[in-house]
Amino acid sequence: MNRFKASKFRHTEARPPRREAWIGGIRAGSITSYGNNVKASCCWIAFNAEASGVLGIVPLECEDGGKRTVSQLCCHSDVVTDFDFSPFDQLLLATGSADETVKVWRLPQSSQDIPSGAGLTLGPGGAPVDMLQFHPTADGILASGTGKRVTIWDMEQQQPLTVLDSHRDQLQSLAWKRDGSLLGTSCKDKKLRIFDPRVSPAASQSVLGHENNKDSRLLWMGSSDCLISIGFSQMREREVKLWDMRRFSGAMLSMALDTSPGAAIPLYDADTGLLVVAGKGENLLYCFEVAPAQPALTQVTQCRTEGSTRGLATVPRLALDVMACEVLRVLQLTDTALVPVSYVVPRKSVQDFHEDLFPDCTGTLPATGAQAWWAGDSQQVGRVSLHPARRPTETFTSPVIACTWLQAANTSPTIDAGPTNTNTDTNTDQSGGSGYSSPSSLASPGSATTSLSASTGPSSGFASSPSQKSLQSILGPSSRFRHAQGRVLHRDTHFTNLRGLSLTTPGECDGFCANHQFVALPLLSAGGQIAILELSKPGRLPDAAIPTIQNSVAVTDLFWDPFDPQRLAVAGEDAKIRLWRIPEGGLQETLQEPEAVLQGHTEKIYSIRFHPVASDLLVSSSYDMTVRIWELSTGREALCLQGHTDQIFSLAWSPDGKKLATVSKDGRLRLYEPRRSPLPQQEGPGPEGARGARLVWVCGGDYLLVSGFDSRSERRILLYQAQALPKGPLSVLGLDVAPSTLLPFYDEDTSVVFLTGKGDTRVFLYEVTPEPPYFLECNSFTSGEPHKGFIFLPKTVCEVREVEFARALRLGQSTLEPVAFHVPRIKKEYFQDDIYPPTRVWWEPALSGTAWLSGEDGQQRRSSLQPTDMTPVSQAPKEAPARKFVPAAVYLEKSDEQKKEELLSAMVARLGNREDPLPQDSFEGVDEDEWD
Repeated sequence: MNRFKASKFRHTEARPPRREAWIGGIRAGSITSYGNNVKASCCWIAFNAEASGVLGIVPLECEDGGKRTVSQLCCHSDVVTDFDFSPFDQLLLATGSADETVKVWRLPQSSQDIPSGAGLTLGPGGAPVDMLQFHPTADGILASGTGKRVTIWDMEQQQPLTVLDSHRDQLQSLAWKRDGSLLGTSCKDKKLRIFDPRVSPAASQSVLGHENNKDSRLLWMGSSDCLISIGFSQMREREVKLWDMRRFSGAMLSMALDTSPGAAIPLYDADTGLLVVAGKGENLLYCFEVAPAQPALTQVTQCRTEGSTRGLATVPRLALDVMACEVLRVLQLTDTALVPVSYVVPRKSVQDFHEDLFPDCTGTLPATGAQAWWAGDSQQVGRVSLHPARRPTETFTSPVIACTWLQAANTSPTIDAGPTNTNTDTNTDQSGGSGYSSPSSLASPGSATTSLSASTGPSSGFASSPSQKSLQSILGPSSRFRHAQGRVLHRDTHFTNLRGLSLTTPGECDGFCANHQFVALPLLSAGGQIAILELSKPGRLPDAAIPTIQNSVAVTDLFWDPFDPQRLAVAGEDAKIRLWRIPEGGLQETLQEPEAVLQGHTEKIYSIRFHPVASDLLVSSSYDMTVRIWELSTGREALCLQGHTDQIFSLAWSPDGKKLATVSKDGRLRLYEPRRSPLPQQEGPGPEGARGARLVWVCGGDYLLVSGFDSRSERRILLYQAQALPKGPLSVLGLDVAPSTLLPFYDEDTSVVFLTGKGDTRVFLYEVTPEPPYFLECNSFTSGEPHKGFIFLPKTVCEVREVEFARALRLGQSTLEPVAFHVPRIKKEYFQDDIYPPTRVWWEPALSGTAWLSGEDGQQRRSSLQPTDMTPVSQAPKEAPARKFVPAAVYLEKSDEQKKEELLSAMVARLGNREDPLPQDSFEGVDEDEWD
């Protein structure tokens, strides 16, 4: 509200109707949820009914002055927690439930034909769905809040575009900005967060909202950078706060409402600036005018109703009675009725349309589609006039459910439906945004779907279209592996019934280790026992005890020799390293005597690593602040590196084996050339947090990637130039907030780094490049339960015929499961030589440890993974891909009857010939005497 100019809404009146105008004959539910319990479109009103899993459906306007018929929509098997109408298709309704699913329904034009089945179902998502909201500019996008995460769904593809899981506690509300670019959330951890889903799944901004963790709500003020939050203060007062995301460190304005205990339901109209607030279980409606420029929050009116509020919703502006100067209409849900409360600005003349009260509002035709928005399209929805003579006549029918039916029928023509003009018989093609690849994406847990090749270069057999190239020039580079998918392999490959696992290994240890033959698992039993499993013999382990290694002391770290697959190095709490040899065929009896014991450290050992190029060399770090290099052929300590002042978190050899890098608790990175000096050659600043860190060499050994924490315990990854550590990191990327240290694994052939922590359910994938933006996000892998360890196997175990570029072992509570990461490709009959360059022969040393210590260097040879019966895809014929879809122009020329006939024929063909014999008809019986 302008300080020097009176507001045109200052005299707004709330006019509750007489009982005759109430929508009666209903029985509202009294569930506890974060939803508003009632929503309205231009055609329908939906509300929580008394029966579990049921919504009441009633027309918004009664026809011919008659009574409204209240129908029931049986949605879910459990309580309906929230629901929302599409802002474009007035008949499209999404519902979420405690049964963990989201369902999308197409309501009819009349209440006599309420659907009995959902058009599509999303989920289950592993937790009850708490809140839903459609995207304000793009058709087919739905945000759902589930527990601690928000999932952004592409409903047409029935797949999540991304998952926002930076929340530490239960979500309480979510809200899209009206321009569709950002998403805001409030959470039980008292934080307000702002997300840019197309950029990162992590929150771009966060701030402490309300000091009490009771129910809070967050709303965007239209397309502006301002927000409204409502919650409870430390003194349990309900309060309203105004925020500006450009200065998000504190609220612009805070105002206490009252001391009522009920959760507040706020409704904001961006075109008038009016905010209506009501408390659940109360009968008072507040109305404020919000002016963020001052800032100011001015109460306009109060309205006391007869019934207690169960829910609250606004009616779309296109359904308002503008000739009666109705600027806002609120639907109050009570126990037995829906009460429409009109907010009217008194004017002398009610025969004229008042342009100042009714500016053009947002229309009902979407600006873009789901894939186009995800690819970067930020077009805005067109605005339309509320003048009765200039009201738009076109309506929009979303293709979401129609496309689902077409996919189920496996029909060849696929049409992107657009706005449907009520005066014509043709559809407008809006397929311009389809086919774009996302800047970042996330596969659903357990997803086995495939997509087009992740590479659009010549090696994949297809060339990029001009629109794709121009899009890439706008959005920047994208990874070839952005569509990579991880999947748990068949249960026949699992190890089950694992008992007595040690889940308390130090943070510097990966938890277990594996090579292409064996897996070593520390056990919880006394004496530092280690179980050895053969990868070639999966299955259920016997209940009886199995042969183990008796290490005699608790295990702190363990590692397989890359050049001798039967030798295992084990570090213990007694500051000794024991070398064990596994016999051919695995352990047949308990091993009690090691092959050798290395002594020299004076304190417990942190971690051990074999040299990547030279044989018989091992490096170890210890609590005595030293790093020692051991020559295993002689069993002696060859070198001792100094210079650390605090605990050493991690160490890593460079790929050529010439240098050694460490990161420690004192917040420093150190780079050694062990054969030249026992002191570090370089030092640089490391991660700020002191909770743990890991490092790995990337990009051919020219860069170092470090995972750690910042001062606020947010997990992040940092990229350093190896020759310029004092300059600090080139790039820093925040990921999420979690207690465990991220364990990085780097695939040198693809330049993809995998990051996950003990106790996590998600594995992050990024392609690392030496040029900005340095980190190119790829699809993450998500498992259903936390893993206790996640170890990657050598590249040679990957199935190249399935375009598998990495394989890992996931350790659960009592299982060990292989996880394969592959890239969806169309021409899988060809060897994908763009993904499989000649790989390093890691199992053959380039030189001996003695030669390396004397100053020699070596380089391992490389070998192709190409099977002899496969042709490289780079040599495949470059024929143009066959047209998969009928051009829209051809389809648009057909009449409605022809389209219906084609769809029906395709569905019948899909069902098959019912006259065909059944398989059991050909089965042979048995003789009668065989039954005895």
